[in-house]
Amino acid sequence: MELMMLRARMDAIDRELFALLEKRMDVSADMAAYKKAHDVPILDEAREEQMKANILFMIRPETKDLLMKLYDVILDASREYQHQKMGDEQ
Repeated sequence: MELMMLRARMDAIDRELFALLEKRMDVSADMAAYKKAHDVPILDEAREEQMKANILFMIRPETKDLLMKLYDVILDASREYQHQKMGDEQ
């Protein structure tokens, strides 16, 4: 397969990926509103650990370490966005 074709495939995947990440951030904003209204803390460590455990069953062993690092960044970004939406200073 030619490099240009591979790059085109990667670009298409990036478009899908970032559309999904935007949707995830929309849900994070909704969660921030709920948490603020109900005085719920942003960080729920037990929930995040359960989410990570669930993700492990979806990824190949050879990509596990890299993708879990990426998932940590996604979770951090979601928490940061919730803080922003709640008007917190962090």
